[in-house]
Amino acid sequence: MRVLVTLLVLAVVGIGGWQLLPSQGNKNRTITVGTTDAVTDLDPAGAYDAGSWALFSNVFQSLLTFEPGGVEPVPDAAQSCAFQGSGLRTYRCTLRSGITFPSGRAMTAEDVKYSFDRVKKINSEVGPASLFSTLGSVTADSATSVTFHLSSPDATFPLKVATGAGSIVDKDSYPAGSLRTGTAVDGTGPYTLASYTKGEQAELRPNGRYKGDLGGTGRPVELRYYADSAKLDSAWKSGRVDVATRDLPPHVLSQLNPSDPGQRVTESDSAETRNLYLNTRPASPLRDVRVRRAMAWLVDREQLAATVYEGTVDPLYSLIPTGITGHTTSFFDDYPKQSVQQARELLTQAGVSLPVRFTLGYGRNRGAGEQEAAALKRQLEAGGLFKVDVRGYEWTDFQKRWAAGKMDAWAVGWVPDYPDPDTFGGPLVGTGSTLATGYSNKLVDHLVLDSQQFADRSRAANDFKAIQQDIARDVPLIPLWQRKSYVVSTEDVGGGQYLDDGTGVFRLWRLQWI
Repeated sequence: MRVLVTLLVLAVVGIGGWQLLPSQGNKNRTITVGTTDAVTDLDPAGAYDAGSWALFSNVFQSLLTFEPGGVEPVPDAAQSCAFQGSGLRTYRCTLRSGITFPSGRAMTAEDVKYSFDRVKKINSEVGPASLFSTLGSVTADSATSVTFHLSSPDATFPLKVATGAGSIVDKDSYPAGSLRTGTAVDGTGPYTLASYTKGEQAELRPNGRYKGDLGGTGRPVELRYYADSAKLDSAWKSGRVDVATRDLPPHVLSQLNPSDPGQRVTESDSAETRNLYLNTRPASPLRDVRVRRAMAWLVDREQLAATVYEGTVDPLYSLIPTGITGHTTSFFDDYPKQSVQQARELLTQAGVSLPVRFTLGYGRNRGAGEQEAAALKRQLEAGGLFKVDVRGYEWTDFQKRWAAGKMDAWAVGWVPDYPDPDTFGGPLVGTGSTLATGYSNKLVDHLVLDSQQFADRSRAANDFKAIQQDIARDVPLIPLWQRKSYVVSTEDVGGGQYLDDGTGVFRLWRLQWI
């Protein structure tokens, strides 16, 4: 879940120059934040999505974290972390002293080992276990020292530790082999979860016990979850929320003006992408690569960006977005413009019956997903080559359906996990990928592993270029667009620019009354 580093750092520096002087009278007044993101699960072993991880970054700690606009992780629950030796296969961390769970028990290396082990053991179908594919084992060397033993060299492992997948839980409060139920959270982050109602609200209170990278905790915050962007817009316009993020409707975003009185608007470049994922399994109508290539010839990204999203996203022609090391335009190179003729020729070669019938799924009430699905249906049905059955699903059900291969195609946004091209590699197109397309290519897997050997990430660019060429040829997914990031707040709330600054850390503690 991360973002366009160079441009974004400039945006944060430019906006972050405000001198925010909070009013003492407002110090303990709750700031309300509205979002359409959904929380899949309160247990870090059971969620791998932007909404859940936004909450995790406030109520849990990882050994490492990212500072605003940063590209290298810094210690948080750890005092220090480093690779041992020269092989990028042994990573050791020493814990910060004085961190305690809500029970009052001190965090130890055993809790860290337990947290990583249970993510892999539970291996939830919608959890983050795939992120630790290179993690062989974890040992607690002492009460304060933990060592990660990797199965292959992985320069990106510290970045993965800094994500929501690395959230440290109390081993006495979370079962080893199953997800914790209920609405309680036993974390050590800058906030405690005072109350939670699924799909409605999360009440966060500053954690007086917090010890970590931050100098202190922030104001009380209430996250309010809205079923769709129209409801979020209504809440914003009626003054029921002080901050609105992810996402207001495209027609509202396209009209935002930083100079408008009464509000603060942050617009920045983002590496969040959206792809159309295709089921490549033997039973799928899209199993033949020629059928998937035909689909790639029919998708018109410019039309989607201009009409459905009203210019608030940019057309995307590659697996890795603009601004991230290794970005290419592989899909533009292979499928430069919409062509019914090229698509028909491929389907004729495949010998399939026309129209090819398949299902297209989307998450209901998730931004402009319904309108996007309708537009994709029109594009793909051009020339009578395909017949698309569009179906919308509730968010958690949607995740489980794609994980089980129960849809033929589905459109999903991807918020980078960390500021590195690796987050667009294995998780999206590697064997056993998070998006579960059934795609497996030994060459792509080899390139992903090879790219992880380079501590100097610029040296991995050629590997990622080759991966993108393979993906454009095999088409397990079709890139659609790259998002721009928008956060809007009332004029008396500052710090909104830190909610989406390219690192994937949702910094609610940076919000303050001014």
